[in-house]
Amino acid sequence: MNNNQYPFINTPLPYDYQALEPYIDATTMYLHHEKHLQAYIDKLNKLLTKEPKLQACTLEELTQMPGDIGKNSGGVYNHRFYFEGLQPPKKVPHNPLYEEIESQFQSFEAFQKIFKQTALSVFGSGYAWLVWERGMFRIITTANQDVPCLNKMSPVLCIDVWEHAYYLKHYNLRGDYIDNWFKVINWDIAQMRWQQGEPFKASVIE
Repeated sequence: MNNNQYPFINTPLPYDYQALEPYIDATTMYLHHEKHLQAYIDKLNKLLTKEPKLQACTLEELTQMPGDIGKNSGGVYNHRFYFEGLQPPKKVPHNPLYEEIESQFQSFEAFQKIFKQTALSVFGSGYAWLVWERGMFRIITTANQDVPCLNKMSPVLCIDVWEHAYYLKHYNLRGDYIDNWFKVINWDIAQMRWQQGEPFKASVIE
């Protein structure tokens, strides 16, 4: 992930805002990236101007902090992870990640069903994640901008189920948004995250 230390900037997406049409609309992508993510970046930078000892920390380290720094760094981390895990619609490749998902969930369709049910279960705002932990996949949720426990889990996929991620196009139909999100997952990035991922080891900040 680029720009991993203070001062944080809103790095460009690796695709155009309209590239995920018709599954995720260009207006939502623009507002989500340029307004919502930018707001978390601005708040995090403002907080860190008053905390010089934390300015050398990585974004992952900052997500482990309590209070507003943890919340806003989580907003940056989660949004970046979500955006970088998308791409223009492509067929799902039958790569090693696909095969591992099939092996652990009995079928890819069964995985999709469980993941969708989990994402629908998020009460209010939050995320659903596919994470790798101790040699197994788990599907988990986090509330608001909380981040998975990075010292135990390696995130592979996430979907943002805050209303701002889908309401302009899908209204209150979160299930339709989840179905469409499956059409624009970047499975090459997911495979790379799975193969390279290791639980993050947070350093102790004095």
